[in-house]
Amino acid sequence: MPWFSWGRSKQAIESPANESSTAQLMRRIRRVQIKTSHKVDDLLVGRWHSAFKGRGMEFEEVRPYQVGDDVRTIDWNVTARAGEPFVKLFREERETSVILLVDVSGSQNFGTQQQSKAELVTEFAATIAMSAIKNNDKVGLTMFSDKIEKSIPTRQGSRHALRIIRELLFWQDSHSNSGQAESAFNNRTDIQAALEHLGRTNKRRRVVFLISDFQNSGYEKTLRVTRRKHDVIPVVVGDQREFQWPSVGMIRLRDPESGGMVDIDTNSRSTRNQIQSIMRQQSEATDEMFRRMRLEPLRLMTGEDFVDPLAKYFQKRHAQA
Repeated sequence: MPWFSWGRSKQAIESPANESSTAQLMRRIRRVQIKTSHKVDDLLVGRWHSAFKGRGMEFEEVRPYQVGDDVRTIDWNVTARAGEPFVKLFREERETSVILLVDVSGSQNFGTQQQSKAELVTEFAATIAMSAIKNNDKVGLTMFSDKIEKSIPTRQGSRHALRIIRELLFWQDSHSNSGQAESAFNNRTDIQAALEHLGRTNKRRRVVFLISDFQNSGYEKTLRVTRRKHDVIPVVVGDQREFQWPSVGMIRLRDPESGGMVDIDTNSRSTRNQIQSIMRQQSEATDEMFRRMRLEPLRLMTGEDFVDPLAKYFQKRHAQA
């Protein structure tokens, strides 16, 4: 179930009315580019290659078995036909192709730490895009809610990375709940549809950053199929108020995906505990699903810097490779 939004401070996002011109949008793109470039230069470039090196291998040829070869590379079909053991040779793919599969549903507008989940996602996705480009890799973007909102094929080059940043910022401005009220809501989440689109449009192996708050269900089977073909990295975004509710009296909340309203007495400890328990159970169920699939999620929280967790995540991938 999607979570509720009780609004955001003015500092958290600039009004789309003030950000409507091309010049203003370009200035925002430039600010994101500068901010993420520092993150890439300081921490991520060296770790990027080591984190994904050897993840994509292409078959090259077979040759007779030699002493010292890994027996797991024996091609048993060729061996049976030739009457002697042959092994498969692989070569590492020269480049990595990255897909940013980004949830842009209504729940991404939530945020209480001077930053919405949508803003955190934009900065994180921009950092990944710039890291890929700096390593001469390809990067693409698919934004989804309960349908595919925008899909940009994988390409190389800094202009392409800037296009991805532009699309994320434009969507954020035009669908924030501090801006156009009608477009801010009625954007639900369908992770299964996004994964099915990925499968139809990407026949070769990709590194897939699946970025969402995962407030959805019914996609486990499709995710299991996807991870067999692609290198899937679940990126779970959240906000501390989804798990820790303050006692501030009666508040009116709006479901950021359906637009429905509900009144809640936050002075009631039992009410707060019940809501927080629901959120913990949902989070634990998602974690358990990832464990069953042997997927290692990366967790990001609004208002917190993600560079150190991302660097540690890359280091852990390298150690496990």
